[in-house]
Amino acid sequence: MKTVQPHPTEKLSSLHPGEIAIIVSIHAEEPLHQRLLAMGFRTGKKIELIRRARFSGPLQVRIGTTDILLRKAEAEKISVHRP
Repeated sequence: MKTVQPHPTEKLSSLHPGEIAIIVSIHAEEPLHQRLLAMGFRTGKKIELIRRARFSGPLQVRIGTTDILLRKAEAEKISVHRP
């Protein structure tokens, strides 16, 4: 019998431009968590890193057809896995 290994997770901030991942969880304080939910960040949703600004600047991500800019600190609170 095979055992199913869970997908290894990493932070959204560790992705490189052009990479696609699936949101596994969001570990943020309640106000930020609610704001991310309102912008479409949900467990199981596909997310693509479009670009990252220089010098630890914001990350541009795409969920569906919506592009969103996130601070690196916010992106580090989102766990993802690559399909």
